[in-house]
Amino acid sequence: MPKFVEAEVVVIGGGPAGMAAALSAWEYGMRKIFLLERNAHLGGILNQCIHPGFGLHIFGEELTGPEYAERYMEALGRTGVEVLTDTTVLEVHKDRAVVAVNRGGIWIFHPQAVVFAMGCRERTRGMIRLPGTRPAGIFTAGCAQYLVNVEGYLPGKRVVILGSGDIGLIMARRLTLEGVKVEAVVEIRPTLSGLLRNYVQCLQDFHIPLLLSHTVFEVLGQERVEGVLVGEVDAKGKPKGRLRHIPCDTLLLSVGLIPEVELLKRAGIPLCSSSGGPFVDEDFACDVPGFFACGNVVAVFDLVDYVTRSAERVGKRISEGLRDEKPPLILVPGKGVAAIVPQRIRERREGFLYVRPKESLRKAKLSLVQQGRELYHVSVPLCRPGEMIHLEISQIPWPKERKEVEVVLEGEKHVDLFSGALYCMSSGMSD
Repeated sequence: MPKFVEAEVVVIGGGPAGMAAALSAWEYGMRKIFLLERNAHLGGILNQCIHPGFGLHIFGEELTGPEYAERYMEALGRTGVEVLTDTTVLEVHKDRAVVAVNRGGIWIFHPQAVVFAMGCRERTRGMIRLPGTRPAGIFTAGCAQYLVNVEGYLPGKRVVILGSGDIGLIMARRLTLEGVKVEAVVEIRPTLSGLLRNYVQCLQDFHIPLLLSHTVFEVLGQERVEGVLVGEVDAKGKPKGRLRHIPCDTLLLSVGLIPEVELLKRAGIPLCSSSGGPFVDEDFACDVPGFFACGNVVAVFDLVDYVTRSAERVGKRISEGLRDEKPPLILVPGKGVAAIVPQRIRERREGFLYVRPKESLRKAKLSLVQQGRELYHVSVPLCRPGEMIHLEISQIPWPKERKEVEVVLEGEKHVDLFSGALYCMSSGMSD
């Protein structure tokens, strides 16, 4: 028989967002809180991120992923939050019923509030339609990171990395330190996808070539990857010039992350096409009362500190109860903006506005515009798609009219100081 449980809050996902949301709910007075995690341990992706660089904003010091996770595990251990690991959530109903299963059987929770904190997943080879045979030796960067850092296995000896996302850049360094030859990091866009600091620390410091405006056109090999065909592309992603064969036995894919929103879809939560996650307000409440979302399930953030900040806002909002909501002020991405979070503003009192640029710009201006009238602007000396711009909501003079506000980013197009062609030649990768 299923176990029926009444609760105040059920948090789905025990990564950095889920732990911070559960802790926040406890600190704001909630007492019947359940944290559900499908893996055997809390921490999520942080457990395999053994490199430093976490916690600079939240803790004011540089931590590894496991160290960052441990801070929150210890804090949760001092509360009465009930943590259920090895527990998989099967579905979430519109009435907020949460159905989960573990070795103890089936659980049906009836909480006052549901918090989605499932994080994100990697794009796969099928999603980018990469042609070629189907040999062994093709991994997502996150999978390779788990194999190396947790299981102690090397995915191969000669590696090409497709995509310059942060996990791919970090794995380029990690594999090099383990004696693997990283032949190149190949990026289809003319600019880096990850953080600039990861480019410097993971590629430049180890003399690993970065090929911008290039992509893999074909995977070679039958039983095992034997090489890839790489070539330059134009602005539309079409081949430009002849292809180059790079011998390798492994191809890592670092081609983007997607919010894990299947449970939200089943619950009927409206989703945003630009961010990939649900529409949320400044307290990370979804459009359906009683549902909240935080962390990378909302949008893929650059830093775990931003993930934590989003989760911390949830507890306070839940403690205020399901109040009558005012019609929100709706934000929409305009020129130069790939995505914004949040997309709704209700109270206008506190929180952060995160803006993802579409392209690299310098001497830029970020503006909020309503019906052709500029409400607010701020100068942005340099911005890149790999790094979000964040503003404090309380410092923006929001209009009283509840009409759409467009977020616009304009400036001079900026080419990063490094270029794919120059770096290829300096690294011996030229034809």
